[in-house]
Amino acid sequence: MTPDDAVRSALCTHMGREFTAHFQYLAMSAWLEDEGLPEMAGFFARQAAEEHMHGMKFFRFVIDTGGPVRIPAIDAPRAEFESVEVLVSAALAQEEQVTAWIDELVHLARDHRDLATETFLQWFVTEQVEEVSTMNELLQVVRHAGPSLLLVEDYIVRRQPATPAA
Repeated sequence: MTPDDAVRSALCTHMGREFTAHFQYLAMSAWLEDEGLPEMAGFFARQAAEEHMHGMKFFRFVIDTGGPVRIPAIDAPRAEFESVEVLVSAALAQEEQVTAWIDELVHLARDHRDLATETFLQWFVTEQVEEVSTMNELLQVVRHAGPSLLLVEDYIVRRQPATPAA
């Protein structure tokens, strides 16, 4: 069964939100590079790649369920931040908003008795728990570090999964 027009439209709208998040995290990464915080910049670059992958999951699902894909216009991301704390607070707020949007999509799929879409969205429900938790934890670390942002850089390095030796 393919999603009806209302569900498909909502999925495409959300796909655009995921791509917007991709660009927002890239802009955050660039700002952090300019601030001389390469580990945080790398963290946000990896977040950007993850958001791109999320957008592509929506893209593929819409195609696989009969399309058509309609990619919405994407606004320019915010490029300037008053501080690292403001930046991470904005990232947390973004993840909380995405969580609310995913919840709305789940309810829409349920209202339309669209089990395929509801099942597809369950991965995102779980993913958003991790995303909000990660940003909340990072914000706490930034606040505890105060002006010692090198402590945050160290936290990011320690938090990264170890890569196996070649």
